[in-house]
Amino acid sequence: MRTGSEPVTARSALRVRLWLSVWGLAWAVFGTAAFSLAGRPGWAAACGVLWMVVTVDLTMILRHLRQGPHYQPGPGVPPYRPPESGPPFRSPSRHGRP
Repeated sequence: MRTGSEPVTARSALRVRLWLSVWGLAWAVFGTAAFSLAGRPGWAAACGVLWMVVTVDLTMILRHLRQGPHYQPGPGVPPYRPPESGPPFRSPSRHGRP
């Protein structure tokens, strides 16, 4: 059943994001080292920036996983309740179409 609140109550697959971040971290570290050894400082810096972004994302993913079933629900955790007020009010369009 769709309630209209899906963007607010959406949940991401944190374990998939975790493994994709680990994969990205490995490639960013490898790229930084390889481009540094190859004498390409611009590409090494770009991989270094990517390394930092992936590390921050990995930290946030681990934090959410440790916070428990609110962020990573299992089969025994029910979905969020629909909002009590119903879907948000949408004003009519200017052209007379809904």
